Amino acid sequence: MLDTKKKVSISVKTSLADKERAAKLFDDLGLNLSTAINIFIKKSLLEGGLPFEVKDSFYSEANQAELNRRFKAISKNQNVRAHKLID
Repeated sequence: MLDTKKKVSISVKTSLADKERAAKLFDDLGLNLSTAINIFIKKSLLEGGLPFEVKDSFYSEANQAELNRRFKAISKNQNVRAHKLID
């Protein structure tokens, strides 16, 4: 049977800049990194997955609308410019 009260250490790799920014953010919220990560883990377990939506901004409504606008313009030969190919 697992000991649910025993604390264990985990190691997470991130950039120094991200660690410092996160530490500042969580400190402003009255938390340390360990507590914030534990909140994330607990919330993920409660949700049965990530506690937020993960999506590619390419598929955002605004980006798709812009792409459609550009495709329509190209199909009408509007604002079509030649570009030099880069090797």
